[in-house]
Amino acid sequence: MTHDFLVWFSKSFGLFWLMAMAAGVLVYTYWPSNQSRFQQAARAVVDDEDKPWR
Repeated sequence: MTHDFLVWFSKSFGLFWLMAMAAGVLVYTYWPSNQSRFQQAARAVVDDEDKPWR
């Protein structure tokens, strides 16, 4: 096992790992059952904005 092989393998594995993670995040984000959770989080930020800080 040479250094060049290890570098090639780690770069290739890292590329595919990041692509798989990005695809997983996109699937999670656009999954229909998560829509209400994200809409509630978006409204919660705006609802608390107009009140004084305690």
